[in-house]
Amino acid sequence: MRVVFMGTPDFAVPSLRAVAASHDVVAVYTQPDRPRGRGRDLVPSPVKVAAQDLGLTVLQPNTLRDSVAQQALADLAPEVICVAAFGIILPPEVLAIPTHGCLNVHASLLPRYRGAAPVHRAILDGAEETGVAIMQMEEGLDTGPYTHPYRIDVDNKDVVTITGALAVAGAEALVATLDELQRGAVDWTIQDDSLATYAPKITAADVALSPDLTTDAALRRIRASTPSARSRLSMAGANLEVMSAERSDIALEPGRVVAGKSGIAVGFADGAVALTQVKPAGRGAMDAGAYARGARIPEDAVW
Repeated sequence: MRVVFMGTPDFAVPSLRAVAASHDVVAVYTQPDRPRGRGRDLVPSPVKVAAQDLGLTVLQPNTLRDSVAQQALADLAPEVICVAAFGIILPPEVLAIPTHGCLNVHASLLPRYRGAAPVHRAILDGAEETGVAIMQMEEGLDTGPYTHPYRIDVDNKDVVTITGALAVAGAEALVATLDELQRGAVDWTIQDDSLATYAPKITAADVALSPDLTTDAALRRIRASTPSARSRLSMAGANLEVMSAERSDIALEPGRVVAGKSGIAVGFADGAVALTQVKPAGRGAMDAGAYARGARIPEDAVW
């Protein structure tokens, strides 16, 4: 099929590669290059890098709401538009362009977790499972019919691990849906709106740590955190981003800290959590034990 692909982060790259290997990708849309790092140099998105590696045409409009951008897209005459974490809303005029509609790789088991951060919210909510599905896009927020749902146990996985697994599964499901669409044989499931839940973008408050949390809640917040909204705590005058942690069998009161050569344990409302990897302000991520050996955290430290 003649496809226009739209995506931006790493999550979308497996879908782009899978579609490009089996269908005619006439153009790839991704967000404009963004300034990154201390030098604020412009950095291309992972999808742009992958598309250039594949020799595909890359387009980076700031919006798809103006008539010029819409006409340029229509001139490509796509049979279908495939979307995976593009990050730019498609207006009705764009949704109407492809003859077979627009397909979205959505990282949840619809109708649960419609919105921007489905994997993060599933972890924060303590959901037993989550997944990915291919959704036919319409004007509502993730309200369209879906097909090829794939399930994965959440267990103690973090957002990076789950997102990576769903990216691969979503790519396979997207190609299967395109093949079925070409044959006119897609088995769509209509969403039950009464079962819908929403997954707004994660904020720092959503993953904030405090001693009054249970250990379960604290670990879920740590596993759901990302570079843009990271779990943090302060101890012995230092601010730390918590990259990873696990349950500890050390008996600690809420707010207390035990630090040694093997690592750092912090007390919560019903027990302790062992920090396994931390990132001090202005430094790179490091093993928590290595940080503890150099930080000289006092025995009476609190957080």
